[in-house]
Amino acid sequence: MMFTGLCAFPLTPLRPSVGAKSAAGFAVNEAAYEGLVERLANAGVDSIGALGSTGSYAYLSRAERARVAELTVRAAGTVPVVIGVSALSTREVLGNVDNAQRAGASAVLLAPMSYQRLTQDEVFGLYECVAAELSVPLVVYDNPATTGFTFSLELHGRIAELPRVASVKIPPVPTEADAATATVTHYREHIPATVTLGISGDGSAAAALLTGCDAWYSVLAGVLPRECLDLTRAAQSGDHATATAISDRFAPLWDLFAEHGSLRVVASVAEELGLVGPESLPHPVQGLGEAGRRGVAAALEAAGVGRA
Repeated sequence: MMFTGLCAFPLTPLRPSVGAKSAAGFAVNEAAYEGLVERLANAGVDSIGALGSTGSYAYLSRAERARVAELTVRAAGTVPVVIGVSALSTREVLGNVDNAQRAGASAVLLAPMSYQRLTQDEVFGLYECVAAELSVPLVVYDNPATTGFTFSLELHGRIAELPRVASVKIPPVPTEADAATATVTHYREHIPATVTLGISGDGSAAAALLTGCDAWYSVLAGVLPRECLDLTRAAQSGDHATATAISDRFAPLWDLFAEHGSLRVVASVAEELGLVGPESLPHPVQGLGEAGRRGVAAALEAAGVGRA
């Protein structure tokens, strides 16, 4: 059941490091981070995903990532934790895998990061190597917008047959029902039923869940878990009207995700709700400007969300 329902991905909020002379000097804000994770656990999410794209994993050192893994497992209590282990080299990935497993992760999440463009066979080799070293399940992260790599459906099928592979986190699907169904069906034709499908595009989550996806790997749930749980539970029960209505409430926020990127927007949401302090993103990434922040505040008001 860990790979169904709602998996919430919290920010890894940052703060200036001690003695830092510029914005480039930052450290993980451990107190704020644990507060975010505890909030998710208390809301009753099905699992928590640490060190995904929203968790700024690519900007953190291996030691910082190991520490975040420890903090997440501790703050999550009994809620299963999926830890992101992606890195440029297989050596670094395996080091992150070791740290995640030592921290008590329930599963790991892996995207094929690269500087040199990877081939389909090279990516298969990455997952094959990592799967052989794992003692916990693996979630395959298909995120072409960030990694620049496009999985073929045949590659998904090959990887899904590897030991420990339990779920595939797929890119956004169309929001129109027939097109969403066709997309999810194409994945299902290549991926065995024992491996779940999870949607990662928040704006298309309702459509994906209503047309066959098993899980929602959600950015927004990292700051608004209760609202995202309501959508997830409605979709799981086949309540199309309620799931779609909740998603429609957040349409202005989905538009901001598309314009500015979900990380910047969700950081602004967290700040607007008083969950993190200002300038919580890793330099050189910057938060939204004044106009963007006004847009976030208006979107939250339109969705009926107030400060916690």
